[in-house]
Amino acid sequence: MPTQHPDILLVYDDECPACDNYCRMVRIRDTVGTLKLVNARESSEVMQEITRQGLDIDQGMVLKVGDALYYGADAIHALSLMGSPSGVFNRLNHWMFRSKGRARLLYPLLRSCRNLLLKMLRKTKINNLGLQGNDRF
Repeated sequence: MPTQHPDILLVYDDECPACDNYCRMVRIRDTVGTLKLVNARESSEVMQEITRQGLDIDQGMVLKVGDALYYGADAIHALSLMGSPSGVFNRLNHWMFRSKGRARLLYPLLRSCRNLLLKMLRKTKINNLGLQGNDRF
């Protein structure tokens, strides 16, 4: 009998062109499970869980594997370890983020570029934590 793998949820801001492209290009190995993309701007059970945990979705994507939540640099690191070796993008993703230290070093830089891009595009923040005055990038 084949082993059932859990769905793996990747929660991100689909109004961010950089995030959207990354999330649509990343692939995980079939042996790990099925990657499902979740728009953080839509109400969902996983977004409620992220908010209850106090994670600011405007400052990092979230990867949910089973009951575990991986946030920001930890999410991108976990994705790289589960990644499929198919395609140049996925091999580059694995090389860049397979090191936890490198992921923690690069993620804040990538997040800053993302925030600048969203500011230039005049996007509003998701503000899932409901912080006052936290509507714009």
